Amino acid sequence: MTRPALIGDIGGTHARFALVTPDAVAPHEIQRLHCADYPGPVEAIRDYLVRVGAVGDAAPHEACLAVAGPLDGERLTLTNLDWDVTRGELRQALRLTHLRLINDFIAQALGLPHVGEAHRVVLQAGEAAPRALRLVIGPGTGLGMAGLLPAGRGDGRRRWLPLPSEGGHAAFAATDARERALLEHFRQRYGRVSVERLLSGPGLVELYLAHCALEGIAPHCQSPAEVTAAAGSGDGGARDTLLRFLKILGDVSGDAALTLGARGGVTLCGGILPRLLEWLPQSRFLEAFAAKGRMAVYAGRIPVQVVTDPWTGLLGAAEALHHPEIE
Repeated sequence: MTRPALIGDIGGTHARFALVTPDAVAPHEIQRLHCADYPGPVEAIRDYLVRVGAVGDAAPHEACLAVAGPLDGERLTLTNLDWDVTRGELRQALRLTHLRLINDFIAQALGLPHVGEAHRVVLQAGEAAPRALRLVIGPGTGLGMAGLLPAGRGDGRRRWLPLPSEGGHAAFAATDARERALLEHFRQRYGRVSVERLLSGPGLVELYLAHCALEGIAPHCQSPAEVTAAAGSGDGGARDTLLRFLKILGDVSGDAALTLGARGGVTLCGGILPRLLEWLPQSRFLEAFAAKGRMAVYAGRIPVQVVTDPWTGLLGAAEALHHPEIE
């Protein structure tokens, strides 16, 4: 019997696990667990394996885990989750012969070629340069970002090389009077202001509270879901917050596309954007994306899409399990 491999996509809020046949990418036995219910990844993985009956002779000996944070040697460090474990401890506790750890947006990037057209929403058709780099970006518990570069192989198969990035921690740049006021508001609280402070689930709430403070409005939303629901119900403050959030995302996505030279296209993914699809046409996202002065035509030609497949990270983890260019 061929043992399945374990794949995982661990974010700041949820951990998604699945099994996959080695040398395949289609995940099965997918489950999503709440990270706060477990003291660490070992406990979460053990619970998952028990749930799906992958124990004993059926227990995986290989695993690829995508984690939301920078990879620093042996230690698994998540930016927005207090789980602390080393690669060796994971391998020993789970009795693994092969363990690969990758950044979660490397997994998002590697998963994109396996996402079907039914899970792609085109925002800007553009003109993709066939062998150019692609940008993958998206807000979730944080703001993830990665590049994806096409590369040929001797056997003629298309391979994709992922490029890691911590661009979500770049400094926020205001573009108008309202954003200058927001920037000063956040500086008073945090000092340096990264784009992730605004472009994330927690950032959406921060943006809403800042808007209320600047307008002298009493806030009544305490979660991203409440802000979105209030905006849909006609609350002016929540609506302005949501539209500003998407406009700033357009600014940042366009800047990142210029920085990387992402003429192959920009893909937005993560847990938040699929829930805001109806707001994107009402927002200034595309206007901000292309508002790049002398590079406006360049930016306006870049294809932009949203991927709605909730398991893109698992597809990427399966692709990365034995990827020859990933350590």
